[in-house]
Amino acid sequence: MDEIRVRWKKAALENCAGVPCVVAPPFTCGDKISDIDGNSYNTLKIGAQCWLKENLKVTRYNDGTLIPDSTSSTFGIATFGVRTSYPSAVVPGGYVATYGYLYNWFAATDSRKLCPAGWKLPTDDEWTILIKSIDPNAVSLSGSGVQSSTAGGAMKTIGTDHWDDADQFGNYSPTTGTNSSGFSAVGTGYRNKNALNGTNFRGSTWWWSATTDPSNSDKAWLRFINTYQTDVYKNNTRNKPDGLAVRCLKE
Repeated sequence: MDEIRVRWKKAALENCAGVPCVVAPPFTCGDKISDIDGNSYNTLKIGAQCWLKENLKVTRYNDGTLIPDSTSSTFGIATFGVRTSYPSAVVPGGYVATYGYLYNWFAATDSRKLCPAGWKLPTDDEWTILIKSIDPNAVSLSGSGVQSSTAGGAMKTIGTDHWDDADQFGNYSPTTGTNSSGFSAVGTGYRNKNALNGTNFRGSTWWWSATTDPSNSDKAWLRFINTYQTDVYKNNTRNKPDGLAVRCLKE
């Protein structure tokens, strides 16, 4: 299939001159896709939506512009798009390959597009659709709170390879992930201006939505799960310059 895609792209660029015109195979959720860097992602259908099965790890916008990699103490105050990861002295090697980058909200919503072509950062409402697909008893929230008491466990990978036994506050429970949804969430933690080396790696995961909190333009709605609970939280506790994970949704 990859060879067919390459031939199709070549034919399109050359107006099929001298090469067979090959129609691009239609995308089916479950196929792999690639970003502009060539990183490959599995995709997953949950309900009527199609999601990336992994967090984003791209270093460039779709127009080829590099997203600055901010590892200095100034991270968490930028008003333009940046990305970051944990230092190798803090976490095991290969962090980005497994957990993805942490992006501030400005990178996640930049008009040059962070997600691969045809994909997007989900809105607050689209996150709610996902949670309700996993847990029919999940609730719609206008503000912060627990959206589902079970979907978090269904979204998390099983065991402690990618989740610690306890979170940053010492709350303990090592086996709350069943991954019955296939979403395969891993504990990325987050980063803000007060956390040079990041915070709560393998203790929690935070994902951006594209929706600004209408009551506070400095914040955006997000979804949050942690290692010791099966809850999914909707809240706005992180500021837009903070570094969170990104999951992309098919347009």
